[in-house]
Amino acid sequence: MTARSVRGVAATAMAGVLAAGAAACSTPGGGGGAKGDKDSLVVGLANEPETLSPLLGYGKDGNSKIFDGLLRRDASMKLRPALAAELPKVTDDGRTYTFALRKGVKFSDGKPFTAQDVVFTYRTILDEKTNNAAKGELDAIDKVTAAGDDTVVFALKYPYAPFAERTVLPIVPEHAAKGQNVNSGSFNTAPIGTGPYVLTGWSKGEKLTFKANPGYWGGEPKVKKLTMAIIKDDDVRATRLRSGDLDGAILPPNLAKGFKGDKSKVTMTARTTDFRGVTLPTANKVTGDLAVRRALDLAVDRKAMVDKLLEGAGRAGYGPVPTDSDWFAKGTERPYDPDKAKKLLDDAGWRPGGDGIREKDGQRASFTLWFPAGDKLREEHALAFASDAKKAGVEVKVQSGTWEVIEPRMKDDAVLAGGGNPADPDFDLYNLLHSSLALNGFNNMAAYSNPDVDKALEEGRRSGDKAARKAAYDKVQQGLADNPGYTFLTHVDHLYVMNDEWKDLSTQVEPHDHGLGAGPWWNVEDWQPEQ
Repeated sequence: MTARSVRGVAATAMAGVLAAGAAACSTPGGGGGAKGDKDSLVVGLANEPETLSPLLGYGKDGNSKIFDGLLRRDASMKLRPALAAELPKVTDDGRTYTFALRKGVKFSDGKPFTAQDVVFTYRTILDEKTNNAAKGELDAIDKVTAAGDDTVVFALKYPYAPFAERTVLPIVPEHAAKGQNVNSGSFNTAPIGTGPYVLTGWSKGEKLTFKANPGYWGGEPKVKKLTMAIIKDDDVRATRLRSGDLDGAILPPNLAKGFKGDKSKVTMTARTTDFRGVTLPTANKVTGDLAVRRALDLAVDRKAMVDKLLEGAGRAGYGPVPTDSDWFAKGTERPYDPDKAKKLLDDAGWRPGGDGIREKDGQRASFTLWFPAGDKLREEHALAFASDAKKAGVEVKVQSGTWEVIEPRMKDDAVLAGGGNPADPDFDLYNLLHSSLALNGFNNMAAYSNPDVDKALEEGRRSGDKAARKAAYDKVQQGLADNPGYTFLTHVDHLYVMNDEWKDLSTQVEPHDHGLGAGPWWNVEDWQPEQ
């Protein structure tokens, strides 16, 4: 889980309610509206970005609205040209990627886009002074150079198989971002890009507003005003959608079903790689015990969580890779077997105490599990996990807090985590499991360390052969099954409820980060109104 995706939901439930209440007192679009204006769209999100600068991680997985990458993904997640005129030419046994750039593109301030902007963007992200928690994702880059104004060449240190997938990363104008502090400068809140929309306002904790870019190289969007209302509390988001204050919103299953009888609304389900799981910190005397880890993996009733918590909108999760992915290692599914879980604990010397909670060498089988306040779906997962664990004799004390409260406790306390990226298995597995990234921000939150898994992760990202990569990622998933550093619970479908006013709405296979760039509005720049 990246720092951006995790911190994007950081807020207490009360703060979410207050912010949403304040926003509800005025038209959320700041002049647009959610009540029939065909050229305006107001959507409710749970997440707010920390920054709008791609140099610090904003939009790194595409669909950023303000910016474009060299490439983009279509509805079926296939790579297509964006600022590049065509897909890259790959030479030197996968070590050199050459991009010919689209000509005539301008930034929203009218200045021309050139190869030097691409060079500036990537070099700045990789600069050690830049506080971008995701810069390790570009570790394969040795150098990036401009060959004239219309060609960019990436030289890699090794043949990193999914490199083209990384080039959906948004491109920043050198003339606007250079010469200021990359970590605190004005560009972070007042960005300029080549994308279909231009930022017109950002009220922190309340909303972001955008207008269509009339000079967009792909054609000016039909939706002229776009508002992303930040409403962290699920119930408040549903209330505002029902009142007509929003045109659409992401909702958990139990709230989305309340709109099934509303003929003016349509509910859309997006398949995802978005998992929910519990970190098992190695430093904790209970969760660091291999027998406890294996027992918890067998004690959880994943099917019940899918049926009851998700109301069928999801799948059982056994790792970051969903079971319906081509990359999933078949045979690594773990059964629901509470009797075997108890036997594992018995054999390891964890004996039930007078209250049913196990003990070993004076250590009580008890640990704390945190979830971010206001996130009801994570709360429900946490409580269900705690209930299942207690039946096996393990006490899980569930607590809520902001991410600022949770982060310093991650070394010793468990967290109800989320993550997932459909682009390539390297994107999830490496950051989640490689020992070099232990407690590096929100990477490897459990401080998982397994030399065999590290080796397989490195093989998977460096090989250009898909069969060899599949074998490597099978080893990773088997290693995780043998020594679970996390108890994975479910993969969660994303549910969106929308006003039924636009033609041919669609969703992509979505990552964990269901913010500005995901949802039915992933391609809002292409929307056409119903006639």
